[in-house]
Amino acid sequence: MAPTSATPRNALPERLPAHLEVASILRRAEARGDFATVLKKGDPDRGSLLLFVSSRGRHVRCLERVLTLDGAYRWEAVGPSDSASSTDIRDFLARRARFDEDLWAIELDIAEPERFIAETTSSG
Repeated sequence: MAPTSATPRNALPERLPAHLEVASILRRAEARGDFATVLKKGDPDRGSLLLFVSSRGRHVRCLERVLTLDGAYRWEAVGPSDSASSTDIRDFLARRARFDEDLWAIELDIAEPERFIAETTSSG
């Protein structure tokens, strides 16, 4: 789309409201027979997204949706390492929520976490 006087040349790409992205992630996990729940609700329109991915109760990875320098969104690994304790995860979420009130936190317990992560990170 060519920039117009109403659309600045360096405008960020539009993205779905956060609550719709969250609903999509929850539905995607549940459609595969996996578990998904919202740990913390953030701003419905512009909240950032943080995924806590586990498999059979074992923490695998935390992913955060970040804005890159070129204006695109992608998922990036953050937070506690593989097999972190529930205390480490809870503390990480508490620190992040303290600094970002708009944050959405989603817990996923999925059968094939590596596949889910690969598909999620490749789609941005």
